[in-house]
Amino acid sequence: MITGIIVYKQKYALFYEKKQRLKINHPQLFKGEIIIMEQKNNILLPIYSFGVLALLAAILIIPSTRSGFEQLTSSHCFIMGFFKFAMLATAGELFSRRLNAGYWQAPCYLWARWLIWGVIGLWITYMMKTFSFGVSALMQNHILPGGDSLFLKALYTSITMNLSFGPTFMALHKCSDQLLEQKKKKASCSLQAVLEAINWQVFVKFTLFKTIPLFWIPAHTITFMLPANYQVTVAALLSVALGIILSIKK
Repeated sequence: MITGIIVYKQKYALFYEKKQRLKINHPQLFKGEIIIMEQKNNILLPIYSFGVLALLAAILIIPSTRSGFEQLTSSHCFIMGFFKFAMLATAGELFSRRLNAGYWQAPCYLWARWLIWGVIGLWITYMMKTFSFGVSALMQNHILPGGDSLFLKALYTSITMNLSFGPTFMALHKCSDQLLEQKKKKASCSLQAVLEAINWQVFVKFTLFKTIPLFWIPAHTITFMLPANYQVTVAALLSVALGIILSIKK
């Protein structure tokens, strides 16, 4: 029996030594394991995701809050654009991960992603107004055909925005996501390392050549036909919808 205990201790000591060497040489493996254990099935994630959608629904359903929402959007469009995208797009990302993984799991650096989505909301708010006013001016000056057609104005705006601004925004967002993944893995965060880690072939073939013509242009055409105070909100909801659609397809 004593011999067995000695052998067990020797094996445990050998295992512990190997584990310590692995921790020193590959710390990202253990950090990733801890991150997953800490974030898997976090009850706060579904509360946040469903809570954001419920809050938006309540605001739009109740007349008094809907009126206040419209006034805030009109007078503080960029601040509202920040929070709309930060809250809704983050919820969409969590829903997408839930459908893919089968359980609630937060991505690494969740608050950083929340802030990034907010900045994207500012950017998209500015660009949506820029392209909308630009197309209106072109139609009023008879440079683009269509006269006062709301549908053609929305279509022109959607095509122009998605074929010029869209690829730039998507590429930069892809880089920001990859940067956070590199930081999680303790890998190089240089621009070259981030660019080399991205599968640009899939990005071009799928994101640019499929989602833009088949989803974003038709969806944004409908968006630009809505009242201006609701366009950015719907644009943020479209990010949620696309993430869920792609997750279900997988």
